[in-house]
Amino acid sequence: MSSPDDTSPPGSGLEGAVSPSQAIIEAVAAREGVDPTEIEPPAYEPLYSVINPEALDSLFRDAAAHSSPRSRSRETQTDAPPAASSQTGTRTLGRVELEYEGYLITVYSNGQVELEESTSSDSA
Repeated sequence: MSSPDDTSPPGSGLEGAVSPSQAIIEAVAAREGVDPTEIEPPAYEPLYSVINPEALDSLFRDAAAHSSPRSRSRETQTDAPPAASSQTGTRTLGRVELEYEGYLITVYSNGQVELEESTSSDSA
C-alpha cells in the first residue's frame, strides 16, 4: 500500500517512484473511486493472486527509474505508449498484460499503466 509519506500529487515528477505493482493498485482504486488502501481482501482479490508483484517490480525497475513523469497514467489512454528512453540499458521496450478485478491491465516498461474493462464472460 502507499506509505503515509507518499503524498506527491500526480504530475509532480515524483510519481516515478511508484512501483508497477503499486501503480496497478492505485489505477484500480482510482477507477473504482476508492482509496488505494481499500484494495485488499475481502472486498478485492489480492494482486499476488494474479501476478507476483515483486517479479513485476523487478522486471521494470531499471526502466521505471528513467521514465519521464508525463509517461505515467492512471487512466486508460487511446494513444500508443511512448518507448522508454534508450538510456535505460537493455530494457527499452516491454509490457505485461493481466486481468485483475474485472480490468484488463497493461503495464509498460516506461511506467505507464492502462486499464480497460475486461470482456471476460466468467463474471456473468
